[in-house]
Amino acid sequence: MPNNTTGTRETDQGATKVRGSDFARLSRRIQDAGLMERTPVYFAVRLSLIALAFVGSWVAFFLIGNSWWQIVTAVAMAAVFGQVGLVSHELAHRQIFNGRRLSEAVGRVVGNLGIGLGYGWWQDKHTRHHANPNHEEHDPDVNPDLFVWSEDQARKARGIPAFLGRYQAFLFYPLLLLEGLNLHVGSVRALFKPSTKQRVLEGALLAGHFVLYLGAIIIVLDPLQAVAFIAVQQGLFGVYLGCIFAPNHKGMPTLKKGEKLDFLRKQVLTSRNVRGGGFTDLALGGLNYQIEHHLFPSMPSPHLAKAQPIVRDYCAEIGVSYHETGFVRSHVEAITHMHKAGAPLRARTPAG
Repeated sequence: MPNNTTGTRETDQGATKVRGSDFARLSRRIQDAGLMERTPVYFAVRLSLIALAFVGSWVAFFLIGNSWWQIVTAVAMAAVFGQVGLVSHELAHRQIFNGRRLSEAVGRVVGNLGIGLGYGWWQDKHTRHHANPNHEEHDPDVNPDLFVWSEDQARKARGIPAFLGRYQAFLFYPLLLLEGLNLHVGSVRALFKPSTKQRVLEGALLAGHFVLYLGAIIIVLDPLQAVAFIAVQQGLFGVYLGCIFAPNHKGMPTLKKGEKLDFLRKQVLTSRNVRGGGFTDLALGGLNYQIEHHLFPSMPSPHLAKAQPIVRDYCAEIGVSYHETGFVRSHVEAITHMHKAGAPLRARTPAG
């Protein structure tokens, strides 16, 4: 059983006994290296710094007051919101606290109240992604609701995906400017679904965020400045999140109905690592080690870099392709794939 705590438990009955043991052997090496152990000091420092940045950005906002210099504040706050989103991600995987209740309680405060992200809704969506990454039938992140992620999806596409999919490679980054709004809308819509847990609490925290966020902006800024501030802050927040998550799987192999892989291969072959130094690790929250994160979701993020050589060498040992590239190249690969996936739509006749 893979060591993860997001609910993405795997049995993978289609895997052979030999292949099923590949992950077990890797897991023992990771455990022996002590990389699944908690890092309370690291997270105490990290969360304190992010909390200070969050509070500090709002203090700066009120001190600057009614001024077009608030655009600078909006840019900084977009980066801070992105870091808070990464904390929500770490809480969802229980990298910070052992207990589920404490992780979810803090996650709802950080996500819902802090940045207007419905924690319960996002956690459920992200858990399904981890269980079946890049699977066209089961991964919500490759649903053809806006873009198409394979040529098969393109051939079946109608409506908005068919319209946008023709030139989706050129539209992807501009539309990321709306990703912050999209997350807010998805969070609110989830409140009306009976399957959403703690709907009253989540709704109250979301309402608190929107009232405080919009109230502060309306009180301090003129109407035109307020619109500009929200557009810049929320737009760059969406772009930042997109630049964190898009390189991880876009352009990697997708799985279709009936296709099965054992746990290790399913996670490794559909994921891409992004090379970089300390700044990359900080900006991407360790998710540039996407392969290691997918294999061990509850591994504390500072241990992912230490796990990488172990995982990479093990994949070479058992003959499993392990893909890593630079930051710019990762985006080129993703966009190139998106353009290729939209080819059937560009080949359609106007009536098609």
